[in-house]
Formats: sequence, C-alpha cells, structure tokens
Amino acid sequence: MTSTQTVLITGASSGIGYELTRLFARDNYKIIMVAHYAGKLEGAAQQIRNEFPQADIMTIPCDLSQPGSPDQLFAETQKKDLEIDILVNNAGFGEHGFFAQTDLRKELELIQLNIASLTHLTKLYLPFMLNRRSGKILNVASEAAFMPIPLLSVYAASKAFVLSFSEALQNEIQDSGVSLTILCPAATDTNFFKVAGAENTKVAHSDLDSPVDVAKAAYEGLIKGEKRILPTTKAKMHVAQGNMMPDSMLASLMRKQMEPVDK
Repeated sequence: MTSTQTVLITGASSGIGYELTRLFARDNYKIIMVAHYAGKLEGAAQQIRNEFPQADIMTIPCDLSQPGSPDQLFAETQKKDLEIDILVNNAGFGEHGFFAQTDLRKELELIQLNIASLTHLTKLYLPFMLNRRSGKILNVASEAAFMPIPLLSVYAASKAFVLSFSEALQNEIQDSGVSLTILCPAATDTNFFKVAGAENTKVAHSDLDSPVDVAKAAYEGLIKGEKRILPTTKAKMHVAQGNMMPDSMLASLMRKQMEPVDK
C-alpha cells in the first residue's frame, strides 16, 4: 500500500508513537514527527529513514506540556503549507505516587499534555478535515480510562477525559467523512513507567504488551476507521473487567498493582 497523505504524530520518538511512525513510513505517508527533545527526535527519525530509505519524514521539536505549544506547532505546519490528513495524538506521561505527595508542577504539565494539548490540536486540525470531508484522528487513551487508579490518579483521570471527549466527538462528526479512533492499550513496554517514577511497581514487572503489537493494531484500526481499539487480549479482558466491577473494588485492585514489588 502507498499513500500521498500527510500524518502528524505526537510523542513520535519512542514507544507506541515510534512504532506507529515506522508503519506509516513503510506505507509511504509523508510524516511529521513531533516530540519534546530535538536530539532524541532526530535520532528516531534517522533510524526510520535508515529502515525505510524512501520515507519522507520531517521533525518538529515541540514541548506540548507547555501552554501555547499547540499554536506554535500549528503555525509551523501552516507556514510550511502542510495539509494534515491524519492526526495522531499520542504524546502523554504519568506521575506515580500518593496525590498529596506528588509533584504538582509535573501533574499540571501532565494535564496540559494529556488533556489540554490533545484537545487544542484536535480543535486546530479538525475543522480543515471537516471542510475537506476527509481525514482521520487517533486519540491515544488507555485501559486506565475505564477505572480509578490510586497512585496514578491524575494520569488515569486524564485518560478518562480522552475517552469521554473522543466518544462525544465521534457522535458530532458522524457522516462527515472524518473518522476518530480511540486507542486503549493495556500496560505496554515503553518508557512510561520510568518517566512516571513507577519502575518498581508490580504492574511494571508484569507481562507488558509489546509496543509493536499495540501499534500494529492501532494502525490497522485507524486506517479502517474503527471507533475503539483494544489492541491485545489483555486490554480487552481488563476493560471488560472494569465495566463489570464496582469502582471501589477496581480501585483496591489497581492500587495493589501500583504498589512496589516488595510490598
């Protein structure tokens, strides 16, 4: 399969975002890779260029955890006259620990990235898609969107926002020619746990899903225009469990998963 369309992917330098970028490069999309750190971003882009020499990849370093950054990113794509056919809102991070003790600055940046910037970028690019009556958006939520998670409370709440917001938009844009897909992965083997300070938790030492497998399911579902993707058996099982169990029981269960392995 080949394509002349342009995809913008946030959080593209590692994890699921990186693996999604590889898949788009394989199929000859024009790619705009966005991530915070310029050096890491360019290194990731070069790895993909080495694997797919025909790939048309542009990098735009941008710290989407800061207010105003979506406007800066949008202005950059407008200046370069880039028409975004597919928007992948993948960037996000977590913060582990008891809420009364965690870093407020980091959690406000988490809210800015996981919620505000995702909403802002969707607001900026969606009208152009609707005017063309074509386009696709992938919003990356999580199985965490379906359950309260003590010791990861702000992250889980941010993903609940992504799920609710995206489901409402799906209704608003139905029959418009634009599709919005929600990805809800289970715990995946990325640098998420390191960034969140949760490397020593029981869930981090469990059988984590592969970002390659998650990205493959996400890519295929996005191209088909599916509404929700639960990319692995584990994700499907956990979401089904979350829908059946009382929130108080879920919170107790998830707290145990977020506790240290030696507890």
